[in-house]
Amino acid sequence: MAGNKAFGNRVRELREAKLRTDPWFTLRQFAKMVDVSPTFLSKMERGEFDPPKPEKIMKMAELLGVDADELLALAGRVDPELNEIIREKPAVLPDLLRTVRGMSDEQLRKLAQQAEQAKKKEP
Repeated sequence: MAGNKAFGNRVRELREAKLRTDPWFTLRQFAKMVDVSPTFLSKMERGEFDPPKPEKIMKMAELLGVDADELLALAGRVDPELNEIIREKPAVLPDLLRTVRGMSDEQLRKLAQQAEQAKKKEP
């Protein structure tokens, strides 16, 4: 397996920060909560193993108190819900994503707010 040092380092950093305030965040206990083996988690944190499936990454994010999309992006994965959303409107959503690519975070936030307002106005 190729591994992903950036993802592994971030997970370890977050887990160890939690461990300083919560003794249950040992490698073994965290692995158990995520439903992976301690060996897998250890090797993944060292960048020797690839990140797990998106569902496990999302569980990690929940337990670590961080945004799941941050960890998914570091892992090179996408929330399965986003894939489903794109499949629902395959002719339109890829075009939208290509159009907004390169926009600033602020521009994207404003666009998302406008979309939310437009969605509320529809019957």
